[in-house]
Amino acid sequence: MYRSLVINPGSTTTEIAVFAGENSRWQQALEHSRDEIDRFDGVIEQLEFRQNLILEELERAGYELEDFDFIAARGGLLAPISGGTYSLDEDMVADLRSCEYGEHASNLAGIIAHRLAEKAGIRAFTVDPVAVDEFEPEARLSGLSGLPRRCQSHALNLKGMARRCAEKIDRKLENTGLIGAHLGGGISIAPLDQGRIVDVNNANQGGPFSPERTGTLPALDLVEYIFSEEPDKNEMKKKLVGRGGLTAYLGTADAREVERRIEAGDEEAESIYRAMIYQISREIGRMAAALSGAVDAIFLTGGLAYSDYLTSRVRDRVEFIAPVHIFPGAEELENLVRGGLRVMRGQEQAQKYSENQIEGI
Repeated sequence: MYRSLVINPGSTTTEIAVFAGENSRWQQALEHSRDEIDRFDGVIEQLEFRQNLILEELERAGYELEDFDFIAARGGLLAPISGGTYSLDEDMVADLRSCEYGEHASNLAGIIAHRLAEKAGIRAFTVDPVAVDEFEPEARLSGLSGLPRRCQSHALNLKGMARRCAEKIDRKLENTGLIGAHLGGGISIAPLDQGRIVDVNNANQGGPFSPERTGTLPALDLVEYIFSEEPDKNEMKKKLVGRGGLTAYLGTADAREVERRIEAGDEEAESIYRAMIYQISREIGRMAAALSGAVDAIFLTGGLAYSDYLTSRVRDRVEFIAPVHIFPGAEELENLVRGGLRVMRGQEQAQKYSENQIEGI
């Protein structure tokens, strides 16, 4: 049975886990205070700090690097690539380190995994990073030349749950048409044609509003707002991603808190929450057109999928398209491990980063 180490850094956490096959044997989420993080000038400067914490925690738990057959790392911000499991190599590490395609704590995962794997003489992988881009050509055009639509999504969870959904309906993934909705702080809704994400709302720039993000905004009114109010650029970005959606309307990104307010009779909270549910449902309907209506199933996943209030109302609106299946949570660690296991078991070929970059995007 293959034993693996999983590394998943967030902005203020470093999550690590040990798996035997597909079964979790040990997990630890290391929390970092804002003061700890702020003493670094940028994400890459945190590299030694985070790597040392991982090694210390593994030693404390009684593990050595030589105990593992492979390391699976969360995907960072990379050049647009097709989906799948990738071997971590020097080319990928160079792009993660340079932050050419964006700076995020997830960039550290691949760098650390590559370093530790080389030290231990084992393999290291990343699986379906946010950079996965499988758009059909017509999905890329935005309507304004020079401003193409960019494919960024919760690809790891969407593809992992697509596999689960195909199994549940007793179909092979390569023979199914699915619509997947990752519902969390950000929302990604994608049509998956034979497992490929052929379209998706960029969770940072469009689609439904979410607990933290504005989603699609009226374009001309947004232009008027920016030129009349002259907001600071960084503050404006925070309004769109981080302080939008439920946070902008209700002052909280916690859907559980919103549902408690609704239960207590808060009509404003109910109206705004139902508007978000309406927009989620509408986006699912739009994505059915991307598959020409050939939808075998719809699945709802992510943290918001734990809510019966939300999922039941989305189901009521969209189940005329196809049966709806609920897979709450994200299973990021599990999906990373499964990708690595498919390669180790010979079920999938590990892809090479330099050979799968999509040119001209």
